[in-house]
Amino acid sequence: MKYLLIPVKDLSNAKQRLAPVMSQEERTRLAWLMLEHVFGEVVRARGHQRVAVVTLYGPAIELAERLGFQIIEETEQISESVSVDYGSRIARTCRAQSVLRLPIDLPLVLAEDIDAVLSQLDGQRGKPMAVMVPSRDGTGTNALGRTPPELFPSHFGPDSFNLHRAEAQQCGAVCRELHLHRIECDIDDPSDVAYLLEHGHGSTAYEYLMDLNICRRMSSLRHSSAPSAVRF
Repeated sequence: MKYLLIPVKDLSNAKQRLAPVMSQEERTRLAWLMLEHVFGEVVRARGHQRVAVVTLYGPAIELAERLGFQIIEETEQISESVSVDYGSRIARTCRAQSVLRLPIDLPLVLAEDIDAVLSQLDGQRGKPMAVMVPSRDGTGTNALGRTPPELFPSHFGPDSFNLHRAEAQQCGAVCRELHLHRIECDIDDPSDVAYLLEHGHGSTAYEYLMDLNICRRMSSLRHSSAPSAVRF
């Protein structure tokens, strides 16, 4: 059985690195729109048998339940890695053979991208396997699939892609690295917003940012900051 595992933190303080160009209310709204988009594409994907959302955030629980997703409810949120590993352990007790972790801040991801990653988890019988999609800058891990689910611990954060690759090699797993540009695009800081404005025409997140006149805000930020301090 293949699980899709989606960790969702409390969005009331989401996307702090966008504070120079967006208010907290706007950042929370952007995060929610991306969550809705990812959930919708997960519903359309066909390569998994079950979806589980790891969270303590009430609105995410309500939406996930309406969509028929399993809820793995947390009592506290320590880190992304702790949430993912906790969810993976629960999935394993529910007979999951593979788990694919997806974040909620992928404004361009499509169902076919998700299925492309899931299909790579069909490895040689009995062999451990990891499938990874990096972030746009190559340092983060935007998708991580593991067979079995608890193959190695998560290291989400700085340089996570290299850390996950090293873990896979250490445990002798087959490691497949995929480059899927729509999964590689996440939204964390103003440079990611600039990329989305160039490549994300038609997406819900793009339309929302345009409604906020984000281009003007980012232009003002560039002009008010030293060239060496802010790069988009």
